[in-house]
Amino acid sequence: MSKLPVKAMILAAGRGNRLRPLTDTLPKPLVPLCGKPLIEYHIEKLASAGVSEIIINHAWLGQQIEQTLGNGERWGVTIHYSPEPEGGLETAGGIINALPMLGSEPFVVINGDVFTEFDFGELIEQACSFSENQLAHLVLVPSPLFNAKGDFGLNSAGLVESQGLYTFAGLSLLHPDLFKNLEVDFIKLAPLLREAMLKQQVSGALYSGLWSDIGTLQRLQETEQLLCP
Repeated sequence: MSKLPVKAMILAAGRGNRLRPLTDTLPKPLVPLCGKPLIEYHIEKLASAGVSEIIINHAWLGQQIEQTLGNGERWGVTIHYSPEPEGGLETAGGIINALPMLGSEPFVVINGDVFTEFDFGELIEQACSFSENQLAHLVLVPSPLFNAKGDFGLNSAGLVESQGLYTFAGLSLLHPDLFKNLEVDFIKLAPLLREAMLKQQVSGALYSGLWSDIGTLQRLQETEQLLCP
């Protein structure tokens, strides 16, 4: 059974083409939301939830991320960086590349390009009750208009199903065994999760609070209209 401290990884290697021209000179996680770099909201929330060690991967303009965030001291956390080649390694590939820093226990994974008021402490609590056979716990949200068909379902037993009307929120708790025997390569996360779902190894929870995928300039503006005074 996992116990605190739980480590966390923020996925920050994406190029952010749909946020151009902002991301021509700025890595996507540093795009400001209400005047604050998007990734800083995650760091603050992880620190408040009791996470003390955060791994951040990067590819496009990654040195800007390191220079801006430093070692994490100002938030009371330790930040480690996991550089990737130009173009990144896809989601799972990036996690596999960082596994030596993440250890052998379940760890939190946060997409660097979402904003949410979800309490990350719930993921920490979930880490402490991971079952022996479990490989992942996903936070799902009601599907937004840009993904109206949805990606996953959630059954009455709290297990995630590979088809349904919900969207993965980019917030999860993953066990390193999900990536067992996989080498660092360009590997997507979704196929690994769907394979584990077929074996009933993925639990989930539905979150209906504030969540936004800051994937385009329009969605960035819409989120700022909701949040900024």
